[in-house]
Amino acid sequence: MTETHSTGVRGDSGPQVARLVASRVLDVPDFPKPGVMFKDLMPLFADGDVFREVIDGIIDHHGRDNFDIVVGIEARGFVIAAAIAYATGLGVVPVRKAGKLPRPAYSASYALEYGEATLEVHQDAFTAGHRVLVVDDVLATGGTAEATLDLVERAGGTVAGFTVLLELGFLGGRERLAGRPVHALLTV
Repeated sequence: MTETHSTGVRGDSGPQVARLVASRVLDVPDFPKPGVMFKDLMPLFADGDVFREVIDGIIDHHGRDNFDIVVGIEARGFVIAAAIAYATGLGVVPVRKAGKLPRPAYSASYALEYGEATLEVHQDAFTAGHRVLVVDDVLATGGTAEATLDLVERAGGTVAGFTVLLELGFLGGRERLAGRPVHALLTV
């Protein structure tokens, strides 16, 4: 359940963490196209103390012993996944855009507002039953997340959790992932 603070800042790890993330998000109007308000998380990644606190918070939320490997979704999810993997001594697996992986891969396509996208993961990325923590920067409509969680399962992994730094709640991604474990540090 998402907690809300009196200032309206809310997230699944409580208002303190939500405020921390919110303090490092910059709004960039009209990017990547007119009418879109882009939420830039680069200031969060660039602040070492805040980034460490966010990564530690994700690990604490899921529990160090509750996942065996970390998946990052291209591209900013790679940054988060690598930090979690390093901090826990676990491996990291990238879920990439189509055509970027060199070995046999499973693929999943999903609809975008302007077309279609495809993600891939190596077929041998997981050992059967691997408990997989999936991370990304933003949850919007849920298409990318849904495709990734399906890929993890097709490749033999078990989704142990799914975390994003920022959820754009008004786009309904969480509802699209109903029945899946969703953890957002900040929901707007």
